[in-house]
Amino acid sequence: MPSTLQLIKSDLKRKQEIFHQDGAEISLLRTCLTDGTSANILFRLAARCAKTKVLAPIALIIQHVNRVYNGCVIGVNADFGEGFVIMHPIGVVINSKVKGGINITLESGVVMGDEKGKSPTLGSHIFIGAGAKVFGPITVGNNVKVGANAVVVKDVESNKTALGIPAKSK
Repeated sequence: MPSTLQLIKSDLKRKQEIFHQDGAEISLLRTCLTDGTSANILFRLAARCAKTKVLAPIALIIQHVNRVYNGCVIGVNADFGEGFVIMHPIGVVINSKVKGGINITLESGVVMGDEKGKSPTLGSHIFIGAGAKVFGPITVGNNVKVGANAVVVKDVESNKTALGIPAKSK
């Protein structure tokens, strides 16, 4: 399992690739200053602190700072692999039980929540558009795109696009 520092580096590298394809060192600085980067970093730090009993109270403080400063709430026990990118953090809400693979990208207003105590499991290489909602004990496969404002309440197979309310895979 990658360290917190490795996760943060992979998140920044992927965001840099999305925003600034030139690969220049200056683009890393620009990436650090873009929307969502501090939300990513604060989430990773809070998640790390939550794993240590002594640091657990600090995790809650970091989570609160993320909510106030970035306008997003990400449960400290949510688990995302390398390359997790929040493009715009305002309105992002992620339940603590959500699990996700690598290279997941979220736009603003994305909500991932539980239903009857069970939360979504996401594969890898997923894009979730602005305002989309993903609820319940569902599985979203690999290489999936979820359209803006879609409401996903059923499994989405790999290599599909989920659109609409309720979302249908195409």
